[in-house]
Amino acid sequence: MDIRGWQETDVILFSADAYVDHPSFGAAVIGRTLEAAGYKVAIVPQPDWHGDFRDFKKLGRPRLFFGISPGCMDSMVNKYTANKRLRSEDAYSPDGRHDMRPEYPTIVYSKILRQLYPDVPIVLGGIEASLRRLTHYDYWQNSLRRCILCDSGADMIIYGMGEKPILELCKQLENGMPIKQITNIPQTVYLTSKNDLPGGLSNDDIVLHSHEKCLKDKKAQAENFRHIEEESNKIHASRLIQEVDGRIAVVNPPYPPMTTSELDASFDLPYTRVPHPKYKNKRIPAYEMIKFSVNIHRGCFGGCAFCTISAHQGKFISCRSKESIIREVKQVMNMSDFKGYLSDLGGPSANMYGMKGRNTNICEKCKRPSCINPQICPNLSTDHSALIDIYRTVDKLPGIKKSFIGSGVRYDLLLHRSNDEKTNKAAAEYTRELICRHVSGRLKVAPEHTSDNVLRLMRKPPFKQFDEFKRIFDRINREENLNQQIIPYFISSHPGCSEADMAELAVNTKKLDFHLEQIQDFTPTPMTVSTETWYTGYDPYTMEPVFSAKTQKEKLAQRQFFFWYKPEERRGIEQSLRRIGRAELINELWTQPQQAYQRRQQAPQKNDNHNGNGNNRAKHSVQKPNGRGGRRNNNHR
Repeated sequence: MDIRGWQETDVILFSADAYVDHPSFGAAVIGRTLEAAGYKVAIVPQPDWHGDFRDFKKLGRPRLFFGISPGCMDSMVNKYTANKRLRSEDAYSPDGRHDMRPEYPTIVYSKILRQLYPDVPIVLGGIEASLRRLTHYDYWQNSLRRCILCDSGADMIIYGMGEKPILELCKQLENGMPIKQITNIPQTVYLTSKNDLPGGLSNDDIVLHSHEKCLKDKKAQAENFRHIEEESNKIHASRLIQEVDGRIAVVNPPYPPMTTSELDASFDLPYTRVPHPKYKNKRIPAYEMIKFSVNIHRGCFGGCAFCTISAHQGKFISCRSKESIIREVKQVMNMSDFKGYLSDLGGPSANMYGMKGRNTNICEKCKRPSCINPQICPNLSTDHSALIDIYRTVDKLPGIKKSFIGSGVRYDLLLHRSNDEKTNKAAAEYTRELICRHVSGRLKVAPEHTSDNVLRLMRKPPFKQFDEFKRIFDRINREENLNQQIIPYFISSHPGCSEADMAELAVNTKKLDFHLEQIQDFTPTPMTVSTETWYTGYDPYTMEPVFSAKTQKEKLAQRQFFFWYKPEERRGIEQSLRRIGRAELINELWTQPQQAYQRRQQAPQKNDNHNGNGNNRAKHSVQKPNGRGGRRNNNHR
């Protein structure tokens, strides 16, 4: 501040992550956005929340407000596994240290700041606050929690991607408006009294069951969630109202999706793309993962039941321009340790770039959480042509040896049979382009399960589509003399999944010659359909009862089937199969001839029309930084 000649700052951001000045890290994006608008911004990464709170006091009070970004992942997903054990490292801390952030930093930091500066506004942002904006189930405390504003004492939440609401908030505060009176900004949440609801209760508002009712009635919580999800994924959403502790939490509808020029402006800010110099000689694992990657779009219309991307970014795709993407690729190429290999040229889902509804009037009336489940919407353009052009343009740049696609690929989009032959041809062309030129030896895809009933609850395509895609993958490998692997992701203990379903999964994946590596025990995270189903016992859309494995014993009984090929697991699996009345599967797992899969692969494939002419028929939970390059907050596997 002395070097810059600042006597005070306008905004001070507290982040629970190490500071990396990169467009995949939320604190950097908000800081650079405010800076570009002329505001003086300071960022305090990973403040010490013990002792005398000196990190919270050293910069004094900001002129406008304190902002709190708890990190690119929900803090509890970051710290703990599905078994509630401490993770081996904190991916967003220097050298992976565990002691750099508290649990629920949103609440901890807010309470400290409120104690030190009771009159300064506090604004929450990021994944943790965004997904806890209304009554939600907390797996780690095994309880239903209220809106995080109640527990933190903060004034406002900015949910989702925050560039537009943060600038509007600064503008109104600059004009002298007290934060308690700022109630009209889209994509914000605030608390007010029943008598002070701006504009009163209108016919367009959706009044949810109160927090207190949800505590007593799980069906009420399930009913609430359907409205929350639908309004997160509409172009013209309604305001949500929920009573809590004698007040009401108000969720204003989100901003429309960012335009290409707006998104370009965000990504074109002057990021250094490296960690702060204070971390010299220290490794930040999450940064190493995305160091040589480029994100090309926001949003995901997959609507996977266990994923929070739509709750944070929405289902409508916002794309960067080709020119903006190339500018960033050239920045990466100029990095001193770049060797010519882009680790990812993708997004929340790798192959949704440029896809949107053909008739926008239909989209404006739509409230489906997914554009591709249970079937691909006939109004959705699934043309991969623009994406192919970007891949090929990047690959032609001098200094690019190879660009890999590390983000999850939606193979159901590749297999979809459109009425437009140009679109079908582009899908086949993209498939071959992907497999031949953009796979680093192993292509990761996410069938998630083999049971169609479980997949229906997951909002994933039938398993036969994965089988079909694998045949195409293997055929292209043979034709091109490649030796690549397809690596599938699977989940156990998802709502609706039984031990018998997992036993069938073991048999089916064995037939495909898989020894599974990428697996996940379902972790309930706030603001997903799967979590609400798991907690309440009801499907929020049908209100039908759904079984979920909840105890450690039930979860381990399902998880063991992933590892049927390990000798130490065989005895337990055999006992389980006999107990559930599926003893006949024992022979299929251990005594069936191994040559069955090979015979199947070598046999002529009927109805396999995937010969490159487009005549084909019809995501994990690492949350990548800021939800910008990954599929889930499970910032989802």
